[in-house]
Amino acid sequence: MKLRSLCLVAFLAASLGAQEVIHLYAGAAPGSEDWNYPEKQYFSTIWNTEVVTNVTTPTLTLYKPDPALANGTSVVICPGGGFMALSIDSEGIAVAKWLAAKGVTAFVLKYRLAHTGEDATKEFMQSFQDQKKFGEMMGKIVPLSIADGLAAVAYVRKHAADWSLAPDRVGIIGFSAGGTVTAGVGLRYTPESRPAFVAPIYAAASGMKDFPVPADAPPMFLAAATDDQLHLAPDTIQLYNQWTAAHKAAELHMYDRGGHGFGMRKQGFPSDHWIERFGEWLDARGLLTK
Repeated sequence: MKLRSLCLVAFLAASLGAQEVIHLYAGAAPGSEDWNYPEKQYFSTIWNTEVVTNVTTPTLTLYKPDPALANGTSVVICPGGGFMALSIDSEGIAVAKWLAAKGVTAFVLKYRLAHTGEDATKEFMQSFQDQKKFGEMMGKIVPLSIADGLAAVAYVRKHAADWSLAPDRVGIIGFSAGGTVTAGVGLRYTPESRPAFVAPIYAAASGMKDFPVPADAPPMFLAAATDDQLHLAPDTIQLYNQWTAAHKAAELHMYDRGGHGFGMRKQGFPSDHWIERFGEWLDARGLLTK
């Protein structure tokens, strides 16, 4: 009897933890129709976290809040990983669960990545040393990843009623490479894919410095650390300056310590609490109110 009860508890826990996975495109993703290698997930000992690699079929994984808390706001979450992997826990699932506890419906986006071999995180560390070769690879994959970010926002807006969401309260947040996707969405959207807000977190955005800020640009929340090992702190300041120069709303949190990729990790620094500041920013804009 005890065994049966334990099995029932395990089954219920698994059922409650199960999430809806949505394919972003009806068929093959435009621009990569011939990609047919398998997606992979594993624990990276180099990055000390769970990662997803070789994404060829972009998806959204839905994390719903308790119906009693749901406020109609939703967020597309773009994990980082140098466009070669996705830091799926610290910059994806953990963020989704935190937001869901605040009544926000969260969608973790798996966007298209560069094709890698046995260990994408090891390949990234090696490739990043050769900036010319790395730049050529990024030139091919980044536009596809940003296209997936745009398609994700458009999809959630179009199907908002299916989840009792407000189509004009669909935002996007991303980390590192996912922050690049987020900034790209904030600069290149159409009326169908316009986000209600954008939150690039320690994004790589130097290649976007000459993009004009849209006339109806959404408000932007930014966070990064000065001691970013990839030296991306200036990119965050650049985005802030672009937004404010265009007289658009922006809030910047630049932490002294935290390094690159702090995400939802706890390191004992003030940067551990960036997510609380993000929640306060959403609340101040009325996005946590039903």
